[in-house]
Amino acid sequence: MYNILEQKDLDALKRAEPQRFEFKSEGGVYLNIKGLELAPIEGLDVEKINRLAKIIRGLAFAAIDGIKSGHPGGSSSKVEQLLAMIFSGVMAFDPMAPKNPGRDRVVWSAGHCTPLHHAILALIYDVIEKGGTKADKEILGFDLPVCLEKFRRCDGPSGHVESKYPLADASTGSSGHGLSCALALAMLQKTNGLDGKVFVLSGDAETEEGISYEARNTIVSMGGDNIIVSVDWNGFGIDGPITDVISTPYLNHWLGFGWNVIEVDGHNVLELAQAYKKACAGFGNGRPTAVVCHTIKGKDYGKLEGTADSHGTPAPHPEYVEIMKKLGFDIPGVEGQTADDVKVVLSKLTRDDVFYVLERMEVSKKMLKPESELAEKMKAALAGRPMADYRSIKRPAVLPPELVFKEGEPAAVRKATEAFFKWMMGQSAFFYAGSDDLAKSTLTAAAENIYGIVNAKNPLGRGFRFGIAEPNMAMMSATITQDILPGGFKAMSIFSTYGVFTSMMGNAVRMAIINNMVNPAMNGFFIMLAAHDGPETGEDGPTHQGLFWMALFDAYPGIKVYKPMDANEAVEMLFYAMAKQEPVAFSVMRPLTPVLKRGDGAYGDFTVPAAREAVNGAYVFKPFANNGKRKICLAICGGQSLANTLEILPELEKDSDVKIVAVTSPELFVELRRNNPAKAEEIFSDEDRKIVITIHNGWSGFLDPFMLPADYEKRTLEIDKFLKSGPVADVYKLAQFDPQGILEQIKKAIN
Repeated sequence: MYNILEQKDLDALKRAEPQRFEFKSEGGVYLNIKGLELAPIEGLDVEKINRLAKIIRGLAFAAIDGIKSGHPGGSSSKVEQLLAMIFSGVMAFDPMAPKNPGRDRVVWSAGHCTPLHHAILALIYDVIEKGGTKADKEILGFDLPVCLEKFRRCDGPSGHVESKYPLADASTGSSGHGLSCALALAMLQKTNGLDGKVFVLSGDAETEEGISYEARNTIVSMGGDNIIVSVDWNGFGIDGPITDVISTPYLNHWLGFGWNVIEVDGHNVLELAQAYKKACAGFGNGRPTAVVCHTIKGKDYGKLEGTADSHGTPAPHPEYVEIMKKLGFDIPGVEGQTADDVKVVLSKLTRDDVFYVLERMEVSKKMLKPESELAEKMKAALAGRPMADYRSIKRPAVLPPELVFKEGEPAAVRKATEAFFKWMMGQSAFFYAGSDDLAKSTLTAAAENIYGIVNAKNPLGRGFRFGIAEPNMAMMSATITQDILPGGFKAMSIFSTYGVFTSMMGNAVRMAIINNMVNPAMNGFFIMLAAHDGPETGEDGPTHQGLFWMALFDAYPGIKVYKPMDANEAVEMLFYAMAKQEPVAFSVMRPLTPVLKRGDGAYGDFTVPAAREAVNGAYVFKPFANNGKRKICLAICGGQSLANTLEILPELEKDSDVKIVAVTSPELFVELRRNNPAKAEEIFSDEDRKIVITIHNGWSGFLDPFMLPADYEKRTLEIDKFLKSGPVADVYKLAQFDPQGILEQIKKAIN
């Protein structure tokens, strides 16, 4: 018998049963080839690549000096990694058709390293032109030559990586987000029966980021063995050593997730090339590989070499001149004449260098499979599924029965999205759904279960199991829509959580809609489902009451917030969003709310328009009676708010002539006012604006487009504070949004 509180007992136990004190990680393979004597690789000329590395650094440093801005540290430490990746024969890529659907994808998770990114493009396309080929800027998507003297200027190469460029397949810059983008691109390949690989250039400090943790975990659980991450282990973030933050052994942050890890000298081209080739071949365990590269931050960048300050600190011009001369570039050294410096650097390319780069590019090009072959492979893998994407799916003239909800009967709006997403799975082979461990509540499981959850045993699934990892879920789900498959197909995704938690996904959604803006050719359409909108999860208290979530997404350009009143409106707005192909934050409520009755005399002596009118962003639910009484216009957002108001409508009409405008998306209505002002005026006129009272069971600013500023305080019914926990009816009463509370607030506003 042992007492583990006594050290002598622990010592005895360790002698008797040492295995009780040992823990062996399971899953990934560890291999250290740093300093190992390695066999040469056919076609890999280490001497030439080392010379090209100096040219790349010279180009990157010149670009930084020209604008006195940029990131020399990580750019210079990753040079050999990038060159080995491109020239070792592991990457399928054609510089003259850089977005060929058969290419391997590249993600710059270290999205700030654009001096390196643009330098390699400047080198490749200068060599191509020296070789006698004229590149078509319409194909490339940018002008040639790559104007490094315009780096970080509005008319020049971007400051952070944008996916419109070759050798970049995600727009990045927020630390750690690139791994989630890589997961998306990798899963798009695997879930469609394709073999494409995804190469990631990552910094070591990114490991600190929460979304990076989430991605490293799900990459393994989803079976992302086609991902190769090149980790630049230079030891520094911006503020100092990463050991200030990561005190545990660094490799544990990869091995602990079950990744394969190959450790190398990040400035040794042969070690890097061998590692990338082995990573592509795999270890037979179906796991992704991190090539962990020991490097020097700011390599060859003068006094800043090997320091955290090299991350984003340009060298003073005189020091820059010395740096360039030490690299072998006798530049004029005239400040502001960056183009001359670039010419000097590129002039160092020998005839042999040009032939070598062209030869290696030809090797990469030959790795591409014909698009027709890939399309057939995909079709065979997805046999029995409709080979159509969301762009070809239109609203049927007669809706299928499962998408029609009986008027006058109670139905949660989330039941409409459940039915729609399940229906979509039967219409498209390229529709994906996921949730943050809330599928049974947000009701995405019905869609996910049709083809099952994506993992190593079910690579062709269409459901994603993210766990409680909202940022990764949003970044991955949005990015999977921002690529084009062989045959021109594009994916559509929906990802869901409670409305109150959507703020955690804000930055990922922001990055996705930025990518849509900078690279419209890869515009992605996704739906962020914001469930349990309003105070409806009353018993959970303020932590789960979704009152203010839409404020963030209402402010972002490139995404709109939709808040249908009932289940039938939800179906119509989903079809509309799909046709519009613009990302949507889609609100659904938890409780049973009445499906609105449409047509004549449903609620009185007026006609309620068809549910399809919801796509205007607002519609006249009830017009003025023009009975001579004092007129008031109620602009109401939220199905429960409308239902509660209808209960007290007879009381209101005793003294007032009431018009009700149902608001389903203020942003859509603003768009209607811009594109069809006559129709917008019919729905909500300038005269209505003078007498309007807005009613929203949440943030009042959502209905600002319907308000006059002078009337804001008096004519706004809102929930402007966190509430308490309790039954839904009690919470509505506490917020003065029960029928009686709404009546009292309206009377106060008009008196």
